[in-house]
Amino acid sequence: MIIESIFLIIFLCSLGGILFIIIKKLPVLSSLPNHGTTGIKKHRIILDVENKIKDIQIYFEKQIFLHKLLSWVKIMTLKVETKVDYFLHRIRKNAQQVEKKHNRKKIYLPK
Repeated sequence: MIIESIFLIIFLCSLGGILFIIIKKLPVLSSLPNHGTTGIKKHRIILDVENKIKDIQIYFEKQIFLHKLLSWVKIMTLKVETKVDYFLHRIRKNAQQVEKKHNRKKIYLPK
């Protein structure tokens, strides 16, 4: 019970301190422009970095990376599918040749 009272007193003092700071800074906050610019000119390097970050952000927003990845996966899948089809065709052809040889031996074997 005592510990809870101590925590409540600390919480109320902290809340009062925050309110005091906010009330003290309200005139300064109201004098700031609404659009967020303070009139300080940004350096060219900072502007370049911001533009690069925006380009990267657009790259991910348009999901270009995902599109390229999925296109690559599709191409690889088609290549593998083509190779599997080629191997299956060869196996079937070889199986038919083996079956023909086997059938010829059965026909020509004397009883």
